[in-house]
Amino acid sequence: MRYLPLAAFLLLAGAAAATPVRIKDMVEFDGVRGNDLVGYGLVVGLNGTGDGLRNAPFTEEIMSNILERLGVNVTGENLRPKNVAAVLVTASLPPFARAGGQIDVNVSAIGDAKSLLGGTLIMTPLNAADGEIYAVAQGTIIAGGVSAEGQSASVVQGVPTSGAIPAGARVEREIPFDFAALETVRLALRTPDFTTAGRIEGAINTEFGRGVAVMLDAGTVSLDIRATRMGSPAHVLGRIENLAIEPEIRARVVVDQRSGTIVVGEDVRISRVAVSQGNLTLRVEEAPVVVQPNPFAEGETVVVPRSSATLQEEPGIGMAELADTSSLSDVVSGLNALGVAPRDMIDILKSIHAAGALHADFLVQ
Repeated sequence: MRYLPLAAFLLLAGAAAATPVRIKDMVEFDGVRGNDLVGYGLVVGLNGTGDGLRNAPFTEEIMSNILERLGVNVTGENLRPKNVAAVLVTASLPPFARAGGQIDVNVSAIGDAKSLLGGTLIMTPLNAADGEIYAVAQGTIIAGGVSAEGQSASVVQGVPTSGAIPAGARVEREIPFDFAALETVRLALRTPDFTTAGRIEGAINTEFGRGVAVMLDAGTVSLDIRATRMGSPAHVLGRIENLAIEPEIRARVVVDQRSGTIVVGEDVRISRVAVSQGNLTLRVEEAPVVVQPNPFAEGETVVVPRSSATLQEEPGIGMAELADTSSLSDVVSGLNALGVAPRDMIDILKSIHAAGALHADFLVQ
């Protein structure tokens, strides 16, 4: 496991807090959203890496249905090809998508196929949550891995049972939404905060005049399109989304135990607390001894157990005290002066948070 130095994240966290951010990067506009699509299809042209139809009878069923729609009668036939695989096809229909447009799709095997590399997805309808067909997907799959197998060994790199088809689906139906008729639009903050919502309200009212924007709560700002006197909601949002403000960021410490990454926000404060850290190693070793009787003497060979236990305390940091309401730079400098490695910082920050001295949200991933 590799642990990254904390000093690098100090610069990133501090710079992000003082940089103005566009409103379009902090909010979602009411009604401007995508819709998820899903479909069930068949991939053909695989090099013997398809589904075993004995274990995946649904593959044989969909293959028979496709062939019959194409005029091939396979009723009663015993189909056992190895170059086909049943898949689920997923996509996201973007907002304001028009008929004839193309979108990307993802393809994932649902049977026991070993790889989708080189396969071609047959025409697959994509349905939304209302059951209606909004797009149709077809094309050659770009798989994200490699699989090879011999008589006594196999190797797999990446995930060859899933892939993507760029621009692989064509939009067939549009989602009805009269955006031009909207009189009010709500702006939903991705990270709700009263201060940030108030700054968005102030920036919009400065641009268009008082009464155009009203903060409803920490996560919502209501926009009156009629008060802007521009008429078109598209033109109004086009001006609003590029306004820049400084968002207010909550004090937060994020720890990723898998990679050892520690990210500390600039506003993190620590009250007066004493820290002592050290490592204790307990080692138990077994060294059994075989005892045999003398020559020509009666007796049995006996194994005599011999154990040794040692307790060793490795040098650690002694008792140290962090000043009251220490800033981020004070905390980092203090821990570095104590010789604390990034691996040990995770345990120290956990203990400080448990003691109630860490004034920030502590998130462990």
